[in-house]
Amino acid sequence: MPNSEPRAWQVVLARIEGDLRDGRLTPGERLTPERELAAQLGVGRSSVREAVRVLEVLGVVRTATGSGPNAGAMIVTTPRGGLAAFLRLQVAANGFPLADVVRTRVVLECDVAERLARTDADLGEVSGILDAMDAAPLAPEEFLALDARFHQALAEASGNAVVAAMMAGLRSSIEAYTQAGAARLSSWPEMADRLRGEHRRILDAVARGEADTARECVRAHITDYYTDVAQALSPSDADDAAIGAAARAAVRAATTGDPS
Repeated sequence: MPNSEPRAWQVVLARIEGDLRDGRLTPGERLTPERELAAQLGVGRSSVREAVRVLEVLGVVRTATGSGPNAGAMIVTTPRGGLAAFLRLQVAANGFPLADVVRTRVVLECDVAERLARTDADLGEVSGILDAMDAAPLAPEEFLALDARFHQALAEASGNAVVAAMMAGLRSSIEAYTQAGAARLSSWPEMADRLRGEHRRILDAVARGEADTARECVRAHITDYYTDVAQALSPSDADDAAIGAAARAAVRAATTGDPS
């Protein structure tokens, strides 16, 4: 089942949320510098950047590059109400049923693709991520990290901050079982090639303004992968069986609307 241990970036996020909640950080103040915060928490600087990105999507911080007094991340609001709930989602997502998470992905991401296809959104970052995924060789975990970023970048490009925040909140849960499946698939290189092609078809449909096609490409991309994961996991192993059953349930729910 998805790992209940918090990821490094979640540890950073929990620390910052606690500082905001307890008043140790207030609007107008700047976050502890990236290098210093990473050292304090015993995590990599990339984990600090990931946590700050989530906070930026939520509108809690504003970041500025470069050096000097205006560089770094500044608190622009404190999390209240819905924002606080979204922050807690980052940690809670690991405990959600797999079928619920996958079904939520289908609902959110199909809508994102359809809406993007009806706008002139900037897809430069999304395209750049796909170029990075074409680089060889990539270990499965590296490929899947970029895969997660691709889906997050689409959500951010849509301009819907709530959807982007929800996708960020679900990210660690999504990564947990995509990696579980990748570890059991008989031929990861073939799967990686297939996923690359599916990503390109999604982006191409969006860029051409083909909303219905983009929506269907996303739905098939998500559900087909979990069908393969369900088939690859061994029913003789308790954890594998639970993930496989949840994957099959998620596919049924996503394609038929029947969660049973």
